[in-house]
Amino acid sequence: MSETIRSEPRNPGPPDRSYPVRVRAVLDTPLSRGLWLVKWLLLVPHVLVLIVLWAAFWVLGVVAFFAILFTARYPRKIFDFNVGVLRWSWRVAYYGYGVLGTDRYPPFSLREEPDYPATLSVEYPERLSRGLVLVKWWLLAIPHYLVLAILIGGGTGAAWGLGDRSWAWGGSLVGLLVLIAAITLTFTGRYPRPLFDFIVGIQRWGLRVAVYTALMTDRYPPFRLDGGGEEPGGPTPAEPTETPVPASPAGP
Repeated sequence: MSETIRSEPRNPGPPDRSYPVRVRAVLDTPLSRGLWLVKWLLLVPHVLVLIVLWAAFWVLGVVAFFAILFTARYPRKIFDFNVGVLRWSWRVAYYGYGVLGTDRYPPFSLREEPDYPATLSVEYPERLSRGLVLVKWWLLAIPHYLVLAILIGGGTGAAWGLGDRSWAWGGSLVGLLVLIAAITLTFTGRYPRPLFDFIVGIQRWGLRVAVYTALMTDRYPPFRLDGGGEEPGGPTPAEPTETPVPASPAGP
């Protein structure tokens, strides 16, 4: 026989750090030492397509605004299209001067491309607040706009994907960091991993705010920089609450 001692969990684990926007990035190795010098030219076709896609994004965003206001739902087809635009923009930024994390040319696709080293997924909300839709894209997001104006620069929110303002070399912390990474890559053939993790963390922050201000979620973006290529995991399971303790042997 044995006795059981009941106790409270000694290690409840950290809080759940998950967010409905999942950004993943894999640093390709090796990377070309000089390809970054001409990526601006190689990306011209993507920029031309994205100009059209972002115009549609804004128009459909207005339609979604009124749909949420009257029905508390984000039309699913519009949601999928707008997530696709963000996803396409993230791949282009990752290849280009938003990260320079891969030399694999981004696909011309709104769909998820799991084999590409930069992915983005957004959890579809079944219902959204009718009241928050009036204020979250401008008033509630102001603190994030102020921070991201320094980190990313040149506009935030859905404007993140318009390329020339957010992915410029100068005028922002991320632009300076990517330039340092490019110069290091040229002379050493290596992309400093801590620098990569920090840059991806900044871009992840920007994407979370872009999704929130595009009315795709009511979950307020966290004020934290989750660096690295993988999203932070969920909570660590608690230790068992019951610990079996063998009973002492019976006497003669």
